[in-house]
Amino acid sequence: MSAAASVDATWPAFATPDDVERIEAVPLAARDLPATTYQVVRRAAEQWPERTAMVAMPDAARWRETVSLTFGELLDQVDRVANALVRRGVAPTTPVAIVAPNCLQLVPGMLGVQAAGVAVPLNGGLSTEHLTTLLQRAGVRHAVVASPDLDGEVWAKVSEVAAAGHLDHLYLLDPTDGTRSAVTPPTDVAVEYLFDAADLEQRGFDDPHTAGDIAAVFHTGGTTGTPKLAAQTHANQVVNAWLIAADSAADPDDDEPATILGALPLFHVNALHVTMLAPMLKGQRVVWAGPLGYRDPAFYGEVWRIIEHFSVATMSAVPTVYAVLAGCPVDADISSMRFAVVGASALPPAVRRAFEDHTGVPLLEGYGLTEGTCASARSFVSDPRPGSVGKRLPYQHFRVVDVAPDGSWTDVPEGCVGTLLVGGPTVFAGYVTGRGEDGFVLDHLGKVRDGWLDTGDLARIDDGFVHLTGRAKDLIIRGGHNIDPAAIEDALRAHPAVADAAAVGRPDAHSGEVPVAYVTLAPGAETTPGELETFIAASDLEAAARPRSVTVIDALPVTDVGKPYKLALRADAARRAVEEALADVAGVLGVEGRVEDGGVGVVVTTGPDTDAVAVRARLDEFALASEVVAR
Repeated sequence: MSAAASVDATWPAFATPDDVERIEAVPLAARDLPATTYQVVRRAAEQWPERTAMVAMPDAARWRETVSLTFGELLDQVDRVANALVRRGVAPTTPVAIVAPNCLQLVPGMLGVQAAGVAVPLNGGLSTEHLTTLLQRAGVRHAVVASPDLDGEVWAKVSEVAAAGHLDHLYLLDPTDGTRSAVTPPTDVAVEYLFDAADLEQRGFDDPHTAGDIAAVFHTGGTTGTPKLAAQTHANQVVNAWLIAADSAADPDDDEPATILGALPLFHVNALHVTMLAPMLKGQRVVWAGPLGYRDPAFYGEVWRIIEHFSVATMSAVPTVYAVLAGCPVDADISSMRFAVVGASALPPAVRRAFEDHTGVPLLEGYGLTEGTCASARSFVSDPRPGSVGKRLPYQHFRVVDVAPDGSWTDVPEGCVGTLLVGGPTVFAGYVTGRGEDGFVLDHLGKVRDGWLDTGDLARIDDGFVHLTGRAKDLIIRGGHNIDPAAIEDALRAHPAVADAAAVGRPDAHSGEVPVAYVTLAPGAETTPGELETFIAASDLEAAARPRSVTVIDALPVTDVGKPYKLALRADAARRAVEEALADVAGVLGVEGRVEDGGVGVVVTTGPDTDAVAVRARLDEFALASEVVAR
């Protein structure tokens, strides 16, 4: 094969929707992809040993005080970390937790863990109880953790878990600026700095993994109950990273590699695939924006100067980030920005307009989920389709089906709404339900059938482009009538004062549930719930879908990774419904809406003279979990 043909096989042109089918004309096996994530790093080091792979800032306020690694230096550190872990008993199927915010050492640390064993990145913001449960489920005894100087809260939390006997080995990461203070280790736990151990090792590592081995286990984005653990193979990760990197829109016109801004946490699949692995495949530079990333208030005062200084070509974030950026004065030359990517939740049209008008940078939607490895659809600068999350990525496939009560699937015609299915090489290996002698016990738990992943998202496909319309579980069922909350939300977003909206079901004694809506207002805008209810009543919404009430709130709740968190709104709606139902019952002291194990319920607190029979009778009118606590 000639050099030109080899380049075309690895990196076909991918800039328009029509390129998808053309790319698929070449079998995926002919794309000459690395088999494992370690081989991604090794190939990058062989091709561009002196090229800068990553730049890390201590925090957003000190963005000029960066430390960098070339691809050659990165491989050297990955080798040494992997060898140090192997020396301490980590085998190819050994799970190693990673609980730390972004820093210079986290990237080679995570890649070294995946080279030696299996990475289990965990959000340090999870409760101690959730962390313990996830560690036990995955069989974790080794953990890479933030030092007290990098994140004191994380260190304290993991130390507590280790002291309780759930961890044997802790490997500390330093902050990017190298600050190091004295550490008090938990009793009977081996504690050392990971890169001190790595410095004693040699370069060179014999990769023990194959493409089908488990590379990492990610907890899902839910915040109710204990999150699930989704296992991804090396092939899942490499293929998905290649599909992301194949996007040629970020590439500059000359031979200089693009620079990517990284500010999402590496415990999330977007950061690992979009910002870590994909750039390595193309020799692109990543600028990591400190431990807090987009959560750092100082970031928003410096962001445009950061983009100008590093000539950032693109970035990836959630809609709430772009809503804030639309209000940050552009005080630098950001002409290097070719586009920005948004995902994780629906993009309100008002946010798109505000960001693009403010910056002149196209905002492209994408779509994916942890169980699909990361990305499954993308939009195009050349063919913008506002309101769509894009067209499927090559070698991945979509179906839209109607799910019958017995669980069977029936394909629906193009343009009709149904449940979105994803098939192809990025469908995950299964959820970790335990650990056996040979490694993880995996189970798809009904999410995958005949290779098709049930995303749980409602969507329609028009001309190959996917339009999300809501979550299947978010359907509001009013007296047996299915109501798509997206229709209500779109109608409310059409009001000039509304920035975003979320519709949920409120328990109702007569209809089971009725729709209610929560909205946030655009900066400087004013309106009232009554005005919004009048506005929605005059819309084209069917009568059954018109919300019973509209509540104005400061911010719509989201998970730690920016996904909409409607359970919190459903709990609030349940509280309001029960408060209204009990308004004439004397002695009721309070009603609290709760979310437990993925469901919504209420707790009613009563006084000594409350008519308990009347309270229970009112509660029994609702199909709602409830508890009465007498004081």
